[in-house]
Amino acid sequence: MTPEEPEQDELRLVLLRHGQTDANVAKALDTVPPGAPLNETGRAQAADVAGLLADWPIRAVHASRAIRARQTAEPVALAHGLGVTVVDGVHEIFVGELEGRSDKPARREFDEVYDAWWGGDLARSLPGGESALDLRARYLPAVDRIVQQTERAHGPGGMVVLVSHGAAIRLAAAALLGDTAETRYVPNAGRVVLRRDRSVETGWALELWDSGPALVGDVTAGAAPEAH
Repeated sequence: MTPEEPEQDELRLVLLRHGQTDANVAKALDTVPPGAPLNETGRAQAADVAGLLADWPIRAVHASRAIRARQTAEPVALAHGLGVTVVDGVHEIFVGELEGRSDKPARREFDEVYDAWWGGDLARSLPGGESALDLRARYLPAVDRIVQQTERAHGPGGMVVLVSHGAAIRLAAAALLGDTAETRYVPNAGRVVLRRDRSVETGWALELWDSGPALVGDVTAGAAPEAH
């Protein structure tokens, strides 16, 4: 599949990261909905990605409860004459005591836990916050519900968009593709496209992963699995 010519034999799940916020610019850990809205750059990113997806066979658009996710989803949905369905369980991984902080000690503590997840310690929790297993326990059932609803309503083929968050997308995509999957940085308004593939154990195959130079301090720019 190319981004311009998606095949239509099986459902595609498009995990779309929200556009930029001022919290992103400040390198602040912002994980509790509703969170910060899109800034001017983020609104432009949302418009751009809506243009990229305008010719894709999108059947439904979903978003987390975070304002930035809903604002990113809206132009995508509008381009297809659809509404945005807000979904519980797909918000960013909760950082607990580190919430709102952008100082170096907080970043080091976050990165230490993030590195541990990529090293295989999925049960390790952020201080007062969630573990990778906690994230998966709420995120993956939400994906299952979205996919089932879309397939019941539209049959096989087409695409469903879920606007979510950088670290959450990386952790969920790794689970959907198999725990040995190497996931990469997801930039603001970046897309991860998974195809239904019932021939593999996890049921999903990777077709597209937008990436780029990781921004220092970005919550989703932690260690890559291949570094371990």
